[in-house]
Amino acid sequence: MKAAIRKNYCNPEKIKIEEIETPSPKSNEVLVKVHATNINRTDCANLTAKPFIMRFVLGFLKPKKIILGTDFAGVVSKVGTDVTSIKEGDKVFGFFDTGLESQAEFLITKPGNLYPIPNEVDFKSAAASLEGAHYVYTFIHKVNLKPGDKVLINGATGGIGSALLQFVKTFDVEITATSNPKNMDLIKALGAHHVIDYTKEDFTQSSNQYNYIFDAVGKSTFGKCRPILKESGVYISSELGPYAQNLLFAISTSIFGKKKVVFPVPYSPKETIPYIIKMLQSKKYNPVIDKTYSLNEISEAYNFVIKGQKTGNVILEF
Repeated sequence: MKAAIRKNYCNPEKIKIEEIETPSPKSNEVLVKVHATNINRTDCANLTAKPFIMRFVLGFLKPKKIILGTDFAGVVSKVGTDVTSIKEGDKVFGFFDTGLESQAEFLITKPGNLYPIPNEVDFKSAAASLEGAHYVYTFIHKVNLKPGDKVLINGATGGIGSALLQFVKTFDVEITATSNPKNMDLIKALGAHHVIDYTKEDFTQSSNQYNYIFDAVGKSTFGKCRPILKESGVYISSELGPYAQNLLFAISTSIFGKKKVVFPVPYSPKETIPYIIKMLQSKKYNPVIDKTYSLNEISEAYNFVIKGQKTGNVILEF
């Protein structure tokens, strides 16, 4: 089988497509033929070990897993003799942030990492529905959204932001979202009541105030957003922030002051993916796909994602 391999942390140009032996599942494992994966921010962090803290999880000097990929959508090709919950031919998908070695034609995993793809959801959409929505689940379950709350989403056009916008919409809140000019109509269609063109306007200088600010791209700070938070408002970022300040503020603001920083430590996929499935089944969530690449174009795909200008998700299709 062909697989995307890197034996050391590197830039996208050093990813190699190699022909390796197709693995055989052990008695408690499953072999999945991969049809699509999503190249996302987590994948980029796993490739480059940036931020540096990733090394403490993935391997300090070099990665423990050499095949790239954190999520997938595909078909069960073979099951181990002890596996009874899944059968050959089942359409499945899954995500694990430290890697599933899924950017390959086949992968081996445990049945507990597999979830049924909802009917009428194709492989590309299934793969696109995982990573961003996984983190979004954490965002919305770390706060107490109520009807009528005013919410601002910074970076509503990315994989996390476009999912967050659709999830937050279900709480009957008033949503303001930032966007580049080309995606303003898309963001409105996904549920934003107000859209700010970030190329022309700094949302932190707004005269409006918000109950929640979700920084889906991690490009702002609590200090900049604090003036536009309501008295008991909450700021959540998808990033650690400069000098890991969001971790420090999450601790200090829990003790002092009314305006809070909440750090979204992710929930387990065993909790997030069933929720994502329900959102897909109810058609309240439709993942946005920007571009699709082949396995041989993987370096180009990673470079495109790292630039931070993608709309929604970037898919690797087999």
